[in-house]
Amino acid sequence: MELKLSRPICFFDLETTGIDISKDRIVEISILKVFPNGNRESKTWLVNPEMMIPAASTAVHGISNEKVANEPTFKDLASAVHAMIKDSDLAGYNSDRFDIPLLAEELLRCGVDFDMKSRVAVDVQTIFHKMEERTLSAALKFYCGKSLENAHSAEADTTATYEILKAQLDRYPELENDMRSLSEFTTRKKSADFAGFIIYDEKGRETFGFGKHKGVLVETVFDNEPGYYGWIQGADFPLYTKKVLTAIKLRKLNTKF
Repeated sequence: MELKLSRPICFFDLETTGIDISKDRIVEISILKVFPNGNRESKTWLVNPEMMIPAASTAVHGISNEKVANEPTFKDLASAVHAMIKDSDLAGYNSDRFDIPLLAEELLRCGVDFDMKSRVAVDVQTIFHKMEERTLSAALKFYCGKSLENAHSAEADTTATYEILKAQLDRYPELENDMRSLSEFTTRKKSADFAGFIIYDEKGRETFGFGKHKGVLVETVFDNEPGYYGWIQGADFPLYTKKVLTAIKLRKLNTKF
């Protein structure tokens, strides 16, 4: 089944130096852009992360420090990456919890004001886990009858994810072939930021999802403990989380006037 699209959607996958969203960096990014008319374009870049790639990470994806030594940095690629995805919804495998948050951090470090306000995201892994509980390789075998060659190659994983989503729509008639509906189905928890530090309550208000103020409205904390905002801004939190908190603080200030 082909995807019913009202706008382009970019399937993407990252290979990285590790799994810490705040500290780790991209070493490879592959994007497959699918247009409403069915046309596709793809780009894959190796990236110099400007830090050492741990041996444990190289063992997973096969990308060594030597392999990326002469490749462009993400700062060199940020404009091209953003130009490819800026008009599109996003999709990936485990993308809600890892790929999108890490990509956002990389773009924000380069001064690109990335957010998800005007787009939706579809996490193909969540559909798979809700329906079958398997890995990406098993998903490709289960849905498409194919073996995943070159697993943990960003390009191979990206193409596999695209093929799986189309096959999932064929297999599950209860899934609506609509990106917003699929995004809602694959969303695990409603949060204002990617990392889940700021959670929406039942009334749609931002609350802290961690620490001593867990469950308390962000605006209430800012009223009662003004220094908490400054502490977060100076601490090792994701840039996107800091951006969300700044927007809440500015919104509150603006309502006073």
